[in-house]
Amino acid sequence: MKPGRTPPQETPNHLVGQTSPYLLQHLHNPVDWYPWGAEALGKAEKERKPIFLSIGYAACHWCHVMEKESFENREIAAFLNANFVAIKVDREERPDLDDIYMNAVQIMTGQGGWPLSLILTPDGRPFFGGTYFPPDNRQGRAGFLAVLRKIHEIWTTRQDEVQESAGRLTEHLRGIGDFLQGAADGAPAGRSEMARAAVEVAGRFDEVWGGFGPAPKFPPESMLALLLREHARSGEAHSLRMVETTLERMALGGMYDQVGGGFARYSTDERWLVPHFEKMLYNQAQLACVFVDAWLVTQRPLYRRIAEETLDFVRREMTAPGGGFCSSLDADSEGHEGLFYLWTHAEVARILGSDDGELFCRIYGITPEGNFEGKSIPNLLGGDLAEQAKALGVGEEDLLRRLAPLRAKLLTARARRVRPATDDKVLTAWNGLMIGAFARAFQAFGREEDLASARQAARFVLENLSENDRLLASYREGRAQLNAYLDDHAFLARGLLELYESGFERADLDAATRLARRMVERFEDRTAGGFFFTSDDHEKLLTRSRSLYDGALPAGAGVAAEVLLRLAAHRNDPTLRAPAERTLRAYRPIVARAPSGFASLLIAADFAQGPVVEIAILGPREDPGTRALLAAARSRFLPNRIVGLASPGGPDRDLPLLEGKGPLHGKPTAYVCRNYACHAPTIDPEVLARTLGGS
Repeated sequence: MKPGRTPPQETPNHLVGQTSPYLLQHLHNPVDWYPWGAEALGKAEKERKPIFLSIGYAACHWCHVMEKESFENREIAAFLNANFVAIKVDREERPDLDDIYMNAVQIMTGQGGWPLSLILTPDGRPFFGGTYFPPDNRQGRAGFLAVLRKIHEIWTTRQDEVQESAGRLTEHLRGIGDFLQGAADGAPAGRSEMARAAVEVAGRFDEVWGGFGPAPKFPPESMLALLLREHARSGEAHSLRMVETTLERMALGGMYDQVGGGFARYSTDERWLVPHFEKMLYNQAQLACVFVDAWLVTQRPLYRRIAEETLDFVRREMTAPGGGFCSSLDADSEGHEGLFYLWTHAEVARILGSDDGELFCRIYGITPEGNFEGKSIPNLLGGDLAEQAKALGVGEEDLLRRLAPLRAKLLTARARRVRPATDDKVLTAWNGLMIGAFARAFQAFGREEDLASARQAARFVLENLSENDRLLASYREGRAQLNAYLDDHAFLARGLLELYESGFERADLDAATRLARRMVERFEDRTAGGFFFTSDDHEKLLTRSRSLYDGALPAGAGVAAEVLLRLAAHRNDPTLRAPAERTLRAYRPIVARAPSGFASLLIAADFAQGPVVEIAILGPREDPGTRALLAAARSRFLPNRIVGLASPGGPDRDLPLLEGKGPLHGKPTAYVCRNYACHAPTIDPEVLARTLGGS
């Protein structure tokens, strides 16, 4: 054991009683951690001690490193405990705090990331910050203990300067909120900004490997979704080529788990080969949707396979008891990043046998020397799969069928390894994204298990993450907590709307509508338009931030506007459409400066400008004729589309989309309207398909 390191202490610190796996990882550190709350903040104020705030998440590799090196170090812990109040925050549970203090670190240092490390005044104003600190001076990085000692010296000898600096930085943080405040009037964001966004990202596009910009490369889900819309709207070929190149390279690289399905959070290189191995629920949800839409546009089998394998992975490895979806899988196992996912040439040959093992290793780039720390990340980047199939005298699909049982054998063998830890908390927002992904996939592919997964998760969230008509943000071990954010309301409402358009259960549409109305009531900026990230009765923080830019998650304001517009179309309700239109007007000046940062808002703007294709189908759900009409409606990429279904005489006939419509000649019938004009109803799926057009 290294000097200063101590085994986990038996007596827990003040994180006892927390449910976050990230916080519980630190329960037995010698650092006397507190959760964010009145007790810790009151202690800092009473004792006039600065706060050391550490923000991270359970799957974060460098968070684990800093814990082992510094938070389990007896000397560092003693100094922290004596001179600071140490607060630990799970950024996934408290994105409100993470947003504020990440902005602070980026202002101070020009960069950010996790672990996020800050020093605050006792009243919570930041005056020093960074990310990972090694325990001692190393490779140009200041050692954590030396930093703490210097800050303690400054706090005790120059506190007036510290307070002044913290005040200036806090005003700067509040200024960000003022900058993001919209204008209440003017034209809304629209197609011109959408086209400019496509031009902007084209200038950063990697023509060889896909993606936008150099390594590290994060999957640009929202932008890919916008580019598919731009292609559908304008027919512009380069938008589709950027999507296809990026999706193909990601699907063939090591960032995609070629054995078990699902995507890692990002690639450390430009080729999508070497991932940062943690798997986040939100990546699976967003990427599955993009692959589904790309399949609708192109019908490429690769896109369908990747979407289905990703969903199967989530169902198998990220579904909690009761049906909610878990947040993440760790990057590390047995103390090493990526170990669970790596293979040696000899190991594959032993499991699959000499001939099959040699084939698998050749196709998936597994070599004796390896491509990552002496082992191999399976990938398909080494050569065109069709060419390799041709060399073997088989077709590409035949080769994939031959490889499928070999992958299954390796997956079974991998399951016997020590698994990465699972962060099994259920987050409302991320579950909303995943519910929508399963529902969208069902609409495209018709797999009943996908609809069942979406329904089960929706039921779990609605039953377990609300209290007294209030949505909550996080659930684990029978306990739901934390006031829900804008993202929770917007993402879940959209997921429920997708679920309604999949199974046509009225309760899903009604639940989505209730959530949307609460969202407007509690989060809208009634003065300038747009949405705050926190509700009007949220805990008072340094500033009330907004979810406006796309990042790892789509912007809450964009998704909120989109779901309001879609619900307004279903309900023919201007009170739902109005706040969405106010949002698109309010943020247009900001969007116009750099449109490529606002893909989610532009997706909403595209829906607002229409035309919206309204499809109403009248017929019993299980009738083959009804199913055939639905299949025709779902077989093409029509992003600005709403669909309703009702049985003749059924209770849903009061919905405006379905009202006054009936079957022709007693047979299931489809009605299509756009731009306030309706086509003749039809009972023929082929006629419906021609009427709809689209990709």
